[in-house]
Amino acid sequence: MRIPVMPNSFDPYREALVVEAVTIWPEELQDVSAEVRRRVEPQLHADPARAADLEYVRLYTGFCRRITVTEDDLHRLE
Repeated sequence: MRIPVMPNSFDPYREALVVEAVTIWPEELQDVSAEVRRRVEPQLHADPARAADLEYVRLYTGFCRRITVTEDDLHRLE
């Protein structure tokens, strides 16, 4: 069974039902230090409306907020 992914935009309704948050670091950002990752990830999830690449994945109990980090996000948050 494939779990559907919701549109790539902030949704207050789905946000209220988020039960899990995942941060994806793409291949081109693998060299970002662990210290920067620890600092950036909470900031991204604290203000998901500003994330450049945001998806909501439907779970049985609610939604998973999945943010893929982009260069723009890094520049904005560093």
